[in-house]
Amino acid sequence: MKILPIKTKSKNYNIYIGHNIISKFNKIIKRENINSQKFLIVADKNVPKVFVKMVKSKISSGKRILYSFNASEKNKNVNTVNSIVKILLKNNFTRNDVIICIGGGIAGDVSGFAASIFKRGLKFINIPSTLLSQVDSSIGGKTGVNNKFGKNLIGSFYQPDFVISDIKLLNSLSKREVMCGYAEIFKHSLIKNKKLFLFLDKNLKDILNLKKLYIQKAILESCKIKKQIVEQDEKEKSLRKTLNLGHTFGHAYEATLNYSKKLNHGEAVLYGILSSIKLSKKQKEINKKEYGLIISHLKKLNFDNLKKFFNKRHLNRILSFMSSDKKNISNKINLITLKKIGSVNINNQLNTNEVRKFIKSELLN
Repeated sequence: MKILPIKTKSKNYNIYIGHNIISKFNKIIKRENINSQKFLIVADKNVPKVFVKMVKSKISSGKRILYSFNASEKNKNVNTVNSIVKILLKNNFTRNDVIICIGGGIAGDVSGFAASIFKRGLKFINIPSTLLSQVDSSIGGKTGVNNKFGKNLIGSFYQPDFVISDIKLLNSLSKREVMCGYAEIFKHSLIKNKKLFLFLDKNLKDILNLKKLYIQKAILESCKIKKQIVEQDEKEKSLRKTLNLGHTFGHAYEATLNYSKKLNHGEAVLYGILSSIKLSKKQKEINKKEYGLIISHLKKLNFDNLKKFFNKRHLNRILSFMSSDKKNISNKINLITLKKIGSVNINNQLNTNEVRKFIKSELLN
């Protein structure tokens, strides 16, 4: 088991990474000095019940309540948050009590947001069950829900008390869900660590097949990158914006398809990275060799052609969602581009017509 400490201005906490470490949950609670009387376990219905039961059984004292819900983008809304808050109110939870989330990024975002607003904050333990949530949403304290105007437009920054990333949970994932999480590991390598990128490129098959040593290293090294960034810029004022590589495009692609099963978050991010890399090339920011390395990797993943999902009829809808992205601070669209593997440009602002022309000619032509 590896312990990765995260130190932010608002809170310090640990991420525990290893195989079958849920079985040590009671010892970790004790190590973290959690002395609460009430525990609400918010569980994604997609998580195998055996893991949820194990978490519940490892809480040796106090009241334990289980709330399960179908964690989908359509249920990532204020109605689900209200359901959680009502349980907390009905059972008279205090700020010293705990929400334990076991699920993917959606469950973590919803649970973390509920924890942040209930009596202005109660304890929050996150047990991410997907590869995506283990390397992305469980680190850094971003919480939030969707509404009809876009993704994650209502939310807060709220750091957990600790995180348990159990690799054993990943065995229940489909190959598509593994790919979804891999997208973020790949993204982290592009923005900060060429050595990690080369490791991923060399060992891609073993990582995607969840070979223990390879996937644990990929998760740990990916988390280290996000740790470094979050510790320097908790509230996304500057450096943390680098983590949005591929996301302005990706979120718009998700929203354009109404968050349907046709395209999950990680898949949208991979297509978003493809779009950002092509923009980097068009603006002559990245050299031909490094561009070729990235495109070659995306081809191995089968994420090198956007036209299987979109055509020019989708253009206005894509642009509408990109224009309303929360990272924009003017009437221009803020896009993250790549200078080279390990270095990004966070201040690439284009007007809507420029983006329209690029998407039309470079992505959908």
